This record gives sequence, C-alpha cells and structure tokens, in this order.
Amino acid sequence: MEGGREPLLDAKSQVTNQLIDFQWKLGMAVSSNSCRSLKYPYVAVMLKVADHSGQIKNKSFEMTIPQFQNFYRQFKEIAAIIETV
Repeated sequence: MEGGREPLLDAKSQVTNQLIDFQWKLGMAVSSNSCRSLKYPYVAVMLKVADHSGQIKNKSFEMTIPQFQNFYRQFKEIAAIIETV
C-alpha cells in the first residue's frame, strides 16, 4: 500500500458480507466512574450482517455526532453512485 491508503475495491471484487439490518439511536453520556458529569451526545449503531456462509452476526459501535455526520454523508455519496449504475 502506497501512502498508507486502503486499496479500493474493483469491479472483480466479491462482496463477502451482506448488510441485513442497520439501526441507530442517539444517546447522552451523563457520567462515568472517573467523571461525574460528561454530558456529551453519541450515536450507537447496531448492524446485523450475514457472512458468506449465511451466518448472521450482530455488530455494534458508538460514534460522536461529527463521526456519525461524516458516516451519513459517505452513505449518501455511495447511494448516489449506486443509482447511476
């Protein structure tokens, strides 16, 4: 890999996983063990993905609001490209 960039998929690449379900919810962190008052919003994302054998796995992760906005923007760009194919 040159310049530390990820290789792009080409037309011959095979998709190995299929997105079955995508859910998200907005949350607010209000405290933790080390901090009494955090008060920062976050987005929790839950994915249901089927692998090449059909086995379904659940994946979840959290993002800050700016990370989720970037994620959303990228999905809109992908959707626009798919519509042209």
